[in-house]
Amino acid sequence: MSPIQQEADTLSSLEDRIQHAIDLVSRLRKEKQAAVEEAAEAKAAAARLSEEVNSLQAERKQVRSRIEKLLGQIDQLSA
Repeated sequence: MSPIQQEADTLSSLEDRIQHAIDLVSRLRKEKQAAVEEAAEAKAAAARLSEEVNSLQAERKQVRSRIEKLLGQIDQLSA
């Protein structure tokens, strides 16, 4: 193999490795963007669920209060 041919092969190999690196960086950027979007969606879902839990806890407290009031009234009837 002549020196010119060796240089061409080396240059071709370098071009291939650079192209591979570019493809890898591009793919990783897309994956990062997808992960960031997924994290944002998960955070929004967690916030919605937290609100729902708070709402259900408040509703439970109201129901418990009403039941205690009714039980108090029943106790007055039996006394």
